[in-house]
Amino acid sequence: MTGVVTNQELRRRGAETLLVLAVAAVYYGAARLGLLEQLVRGQVTPLWPPTGIAVAGLLVFGLRIWPGVALGAFLANVAIGPTPLTVLAIMVGNTLAPVCSYLLLRRAGFHNDLDRLRDALALVFLGALGGMLISATLGSSVLVLSGALPAGDFWRTWSVWWTGDAMGVLVVAPFLLVLRKARWPRGVALRRWAEAVALLVGTLAATLLATAGNSASLLFLVFPFLIWAAFRFELAGAASCALGVSTSAILAAGAGTGPFAHKDLFTNMVTLQAFNGATALTALLLAAVITERNRTHGEIKRLCARLTDMVAAMPDHPVTDQWQTDDPEDPGGRAGGGQP
Repeated sequence: MTGVVTNQELRRRGAETLLVLAVAAVYYGAARLGLLEQLVRGQVTPLWPPTGIAVAGLLVFGLRIWPGVALGAFLANVAIGPTPLTVLAIMVGNTLAPVCSYLLLRRAGFHNDLDRLRDALALVFLGALGGMLISATLGSSVLVLSGALPAGDFWRTWSVWWTGDAMGVLVVAPFLLVLRKARWPRGVALRRWAEAVALLVGTLAATLLATAGNSASLLFLVFPFLIWAAFRFELAGAASCALGVSTSAILAAGAGTGPFAHKDLFTNMVTLQAFNGATALTALLLAAVITERNRTHGEIKRLCARLTDMVAAMPDHPVTDQWQTDDPEDPGGRAGGGQP
């Protein structure tokens, strides 16, 4: 028996080790993609997908994968960090931020299905905007203290860092949480596929037009499509559209084109954070409300069906008055203490 238990324990530990290594590999690969849009010192980017991957991974697998997050953060920064001590400090910040976001979300009773309004609010304000303050503040401070960054560039760097980490959670984590339960739809009507294609094409066209024009007001063109996606395709459609829209906006901000042209970096990061925050709020909150409404409607239908079955199963006999008895000599039920 001892040998069997030991073998099972070894297999369990081996599986957990492979999971940790897989998280580290995915984190590192996403980090290399994120660094393609770096804006400050070759390592600070307006979209840092690894934070979304880390938060989603912690929500799905639990705290046991945090070493994978730490290893991935170390590998991503070791080649670009100014000193080993700075790299370790940045790694600590990049690990603590998603772990704290995870703990805050679990404390708030977060559901991974994002099927309630409170889940969407928690992800935005606790998981993204709140938790990512840790990595941005610690990372920017370490760069300044190590002399790799002038003190005057602290807020500029902090704004980009916080924006990138928060956007990683807002646009990547919901998509991954939806993707883990995605299944190829079967028996879907042709008009439903046509609607999905129309939504995809419309969102793409509106996004390209909004990010190509010089006016920031054109960015609002995408919101009708986000609302459409949330109402008709719930979280799956809303998360996918939000990911595409936010990624396009981040690419435009990184290149300094369209509504982000001829503006300083701090202004662009504030604009980008406001736009992507509004995008995520619109998509996620509406999708959560619609999902909640549909679930409530389905529960009401099931209760009505059960009530109908119960009524149909009742004996088929006339209902008598509460005072009426079967005694022909006492039709009013007075012998039993009824009213005179």
